[in-house]
Amino acid sequence: MKKKFKLQDLDCANCAAKMEEAIKKLPGVNDATVSFMTQKLTIDADDAQFDEIMKKVVQVCAKVEPDTKILM
Repeated sequence: MKKKFKLQDLDCANCAAKMEEAIKKLPGVNDATVSFMTQKLTIDADDAQFDEIMKKVVQVCAKVEPDTKILM
């Protein structure tokens, strides 16, 4: 399943790159893109585990940039 989410308060391109790299390492994630310019997260992950994966994605993003919110 591929979904797009809007990001709020993503402040730096380096943080976006760190988030993208960490999300791609999560089990069940096929691909992920975090765009600083458009403030968007695109994630392609296993359908059956998608909700669980998104919980982990939120945690990963909070570690890298605590102020960033993923608007679902």
